[in-house]
Amino acid sequence: MSFRRWFESRPAALSTEEPLTEVEAGIIEKIAAKVVSLKMTVPAILFLESVKPLNFIGAQALVFFEPFVQTLFNFKEYDTFRLMMERRENVERLLLKIEELDAKLLAEEKATRKARREASRQNRWKWFRKSERPPTPDSQPPPGTK
Repeated sequence: MSFRRWFESRPAALSTEEPLTEVEAGIIEKIAAKVVSLKMTVPAILFLESVKPLNFIGAQALVFFEPFVQTLFNFKEYDTFRLMMERRENVERLLLKIEELDAKLLAEEKATRKARREASRQNRWKWFRKSERPPTPDSQPPPGTK
């Protein structure tokens, strides 16, 4: 059997994407929300895309920093995150979640700017509209004169 036939006969082994558990999805959501709230979307995407091929080595570096991180973060979530980052598809999932939340934030900001612009446009001619008010009784000419 040639290598090509063997390689083509093993598509199931190549696509080993496991579904995320609720805890893992929550961790990815939390990290993505923090990145987007700090407006660090572009640097985070650039960093994650550049280290995607080295995700397993990065996960092992997380094992090295574990004693330091234990003093600051929840150990169970950190351990789950470390195990998640060993699988390359989770890096891609994190990237997609960051992009999704960033798109939502940009849409909200765009709607807010549009509403502010519309309010400003309505207030722009406010001084002109004041002069269009009907005259008061004191400013009307006496009856019988034109």
